[in-house]
Amino acid sequence: MTERPILLVEDNPDDALLTVRAFKKNRISNEMVVATDGEQALRTLLPPEGEGLRPALVLLDIKLPKIDGLEVLRTIREDERTENLPVVVLTTSNEERDIFTSYKLGANSFVRKPVVFEEFVSAVNALGIYWLIVNEPAPSGPVG
Repeated sequence: MTERPILLVEDNPDDALLTVRAFKKNRISNEMVVATDGEQALRTLLPPEGEGLRPALVLLDIKLPKIDGLEVLRTIREDERTENLPVVVLTTSNEERDIFTSYKLGANSFVRKPVVFEEFVSAVNALGIYWLIVNEPAPSGPVG
């Protein structure tokens, strides 16, 4: 299991708290870094100077202030520093257009946030097992 942090991009403080609680309840000990808007997420990942945060996983809401989640995803995929980061869109949206656009822009997965906390805990458990234990992440540089 990777010990790198998880970047949660979520503007709703209640949803952010629930996500952190769900990860703790599932004994996923990775540090959770929270960005509350799209601009903060991009500054965290892609600062103008030097290396930014290299999380094991980005959990990205779509409806965000300043820069929306789809534009954040597009920017992540266009920058060579972050183009291979696993990005899971984690949102309340159930609009087909959002699902289609998320995958078109390079999302690795699209997950609707369950309304019931216990269902959310189960969803987080599945996310954690797959993305932090089962999945083999892309190498960080070119492979010779």
